Amino acid sequence: MISGFKYLSLVSAAALIFALPNVSYAHGDEEHESTEAKIARAMTAAPPHVTEHATYIDMDGTLLREGTNGWTCIPGVPLIPGDKNPMCNDAVWTEWLSAFSSGQPFSTDRIGISYMLAGDAFVNNDNPGATDPNDGGMWIQEGPHVMLLLPNIAMMAGLPTSPVDGGAYVMWGTTPMAHIMLPTDANGDYRPKK
Repeated sequence: MISGFKYLSLVSAAALIFALPNVSYAHGDEEHESTEAKIARAMTAAPPHVTEHATYIDMDGTLLREGTNGWTCIPGVPLIPGDKNPMCNDAVWTEWLSAFSSGQPFSTDRIGISYMLAGDAFVNNDNPGATDPNDGGMWIQEGPHVMLLLPNIAMMAGLPTSPVDGGAYVMWGTTPMAHIMLPTDANGDYRPKK
């Protein structure tokens, strides 16, 4: 369970991700993109058995299509305005995103699962608020992957924190935003610490 952290400052730090120079931002065209195009992009985030009956919401929370299976797919990461890296989330990940975007505490008593099979934005693996890819940190643009939230961050102890070690690793492990990354292929762009 996550508690005792300054969530508002973490959300502010996460908001700094918006300034990342290599993130795939839309250039004012997202309001002109059709609902069908947004849903089609969001469908690339997860396997068909997840996406077929998922709910689809836009980055601002607008309902695009109601679903029935408990999954919510989004055409981009809501914490990064204009992002076009889709994700499909179970109820736990949906609550996690909502909590952090609104500055509220988050805790769960079960595992959360998120698919990002179309890849991710270029971010610092250790610090969700980092904005300079030349800061000497571990920057990564992960290829297709699955993410896991655990009920207790301590359960992640002993897992690698570097994406270059191979296999699963912990992203943002020293923050309440910690989660496990499970790469599904070797196409990530890893820039190790200098």
